[in-house]
Amino acid sequence: MGLRINDTVPNFTAETDQGTIQFHDWIGDSWAILFSHPKDFTPVCTTEFSAVAQLNDEWAARNTKVIGVSVDGIEDHKKWKKDIEEYGKAKPGFPIIADDGLAVSKAFDMLPAEAYLPDGRTPADSATVRSVFIIGPDKQLKLSMTYPMTVGRNFAEILRALDGLQMSAKGVATPANWVPGEDVIIPPTVSNEDAKAKFGEFETIFPYLRKTKAPS
Repeated sequence: MGLRINDTVPNFTAETDQGTIQFHDWIGDSWAILFSHPKDFTPVCTTEFSAVAQLNDEWAARNTKVIGVSVDGIEDHKKWKKDIEEYGKAKPGFPIIADDGLAVSKAFDMLPAEAYLPDGRTPADSATVRSVFIIGPDKQLKLSMTYPMTVGRNFAEILRALDGLQMSAKGVATPANWVPGEDVIIPPTVSNEDAKAKFGEFETIFPYLRKTKAPS
C-alpha cells in the first residue's frame, strides 16, 4: 500500500551531506518538503535543485524546511552541490540524504521492496525516485507529486501548493488556480450561521459554494 494523504510519513535515521538526521526530529515544528532524485549529476535534477536553492527565502518565510534525497553517496552530494550552486547562482543550504541503500526510497514507496542498484547503473534504474512530498508539522503527508525523468518540476506550483495547504490549515479550502490574496472557499460542513460567526461576510454562489476573504 502506497503512502496516502494524511498518513504519518515514515520516520528514519539517515546520513546527509550535513550529518546524521532523524527525520521526525529534523522536521520539528516546521513544515517540510522532501524532493527525491534518481541520481546525482543528472541534468534535469541539477536545474531543479538550483530552483530550490533560489527559493531559500521563500521556504524560510513559510516556516518550511526542504531536504533532498538521491540514491548516491555523501561525497557525490557534496561535489554535485558545487554544480547546483554554479548553475543557479544560489547556495543550496539544504541537506541531501544519501540513500544509496534505497531505504528512504522504499519507505516512501518510490521503489518496490525488492529493488536494488545494479553495478554500472544509470538513472533509469531508479527513475521512479522523482517525487515531491509536502509534510505538515504533525508529520502527516499533505500532498505528493511524481514526475517522469524528462519533465522538470514547477517550483512556482509547489510553492503555491504549499501556500494553499497552509491556508487550508486555517479551516478553509482554496479554489482552482488560487494564489495568496484571493478569496477562499468555506467548506460545506460549515453552516451559514457558523460561517457568519467565523468569517463575517461571505458570498454564496451556490448553496455548496461560498467564498470569503482569506483569514489572516
